[in-house]
Amino acid sequence: MEKTRKILLSEKEMPTKWYNIMADMPNKPMPPLHPATKKPIGPEDLAPIFPMELIKQEVATDRYIEIPEEVQDLYKTYRPSPLFRAYNLEKSLGTKSKIYYKHEGLSYAGSHKANTAIPQAYYNKLEGVKRIITETGAGQWGSALSFACQYFGIDLEVFMVRISYDQKPSRKLMMNTYGAQVTASPSDRTKFGREILEKHPDSPGSLGIAISEAMEIAVQDSDTKYALGSVLNHVLLHQTIIGQEAVLQMEIAGELPDVIVGCFGGGSNFAGISFPFLKLNFTEGKNIRFIAVEPASCPKLTRGKFMYDFGDTSGMTPLLPMYTLGHNFIPAAIHAGGLRYHGAGVLVSQLLKDNLIEARSKKQKECFEAGVLFARTEAIIPAPESNYAIATAIEEAKMADEEGVSKTILFNLSGHGHFDLTSYDKYFGGNLEDHELTNEEIEKSLSEIS
Repeated sequence: MEKTRKILLSEKEMPTKWYNIMADMPNKPMPPLHPATKKPIGPEDLAPIFPMELIKQEVATDRYIEIPEEVQDLYKTYRPSPLFRAYNLEKSLGTKSKIYYKHEGLSYAGSHKANTAIPQAYYNKLEGVKRIITETGAGQWGSALSFACQYFGIDLEVFMVRISYDQKPSRKLMMNTYGAQVTASPSDRTKFGREILEKHPDSPGSLGIAISEAMEIAVQDSDTKYALGSVLNHVLLHQTIIGQEAVLQMEIAGELPDVIVGCFGGGSNFAGISFPFLKLNFTEGKNIRFIAVEPASCPKLTRGKFMYDFGDTSGMTPLLPMYTLGHNFIPAAIHAGGLRYHGAGVLVSQLLKDNLIEARSKKQKECFEAGVLFARTEAIIPAPESNYAIATAIEEAKMADEEGVSKTILFNLSGHGHFDLTSYDKYFGGNLEDHELTNEEIEKSLSEIS
């Protein structure tokens, strides 16, 4: 397999079940709490927001959950996705290590987000839902859900974080083309949005604010449900098709990764590539390392606090046990919009708390430098979010060389950067700024959590 660059699976080899890491975790997460009573929530508390099948998946402990045939059929328009050996990148680095990447940029949305958008729209359709409200950071999730809703005959409205709405007009147009209504957040369409704009007319917005706006509208209409593109257990579950395919592909290559890397916003991309390999650690005694990479400007894993906090800014969501910077936190306007979220998913938070995974933060200039090198060697322009994983994979290869060892490194290329070329223009023009939070800023944000 030494000369093989691309490792493909056939449609018949595509996994037909999602892997649920809850079955194998040594310590199960603490339960979400009701925002008003502070008591553990039950299915009836989530029923006004999500369809029941997704609620069941949220709390499931079965190791595998069947992927519906209709979801599989739509997956097959872009899955199984290829695994590549990055020979040219390795050569440019002069490294002895092997670098592999799973390419999730070939879906209709250009990212991994389609893996959960399709089943979420499907389960809403089964329950007779006519309309879905959601939010999107950089636009990948909104793009993915827009087509999925159009396919299953559901209306969609998307609250897009203002800074990304301004930076990435093509993403908005893509969502419009698929039939979705897109509103910049914060907006004057909701009570909470108007409150934010009154205090901060030039607010760049945040995922927390956009979630609050989406949920405010969703709970007012019984025919409307809410959908989330990351963080929650059922979302991470759907993404495990990535890692399950990668396990099979690495077996074909005759390799087992020493290190697996994923960029980190709320957890879906990182979980997708990592969880099926973590299973090997849990059940087969393997010793694979896992690194979640986040922006230095939004470092909840590396500098946040593990505690109960809201998933949104206004406090409408359940309280989740997670690493957080505080639900009022507004991240700097970096171009990796999908990583600008104040909290981490419950499952990933528990794994980090138990020292079963690692976390690392990076500044955006270093990551764009790595992304440009990747583009010039591997011919794929990465999404700004993916650049964080690339930079860390390169760092791991260099560290291995310094130690005089060879490692097998796998990272998830979460999406392409075709809609993000203005950010590359800023990089080439020297107009990207690095931002790192001070301890005082973090302490102030955390102190506001009641």
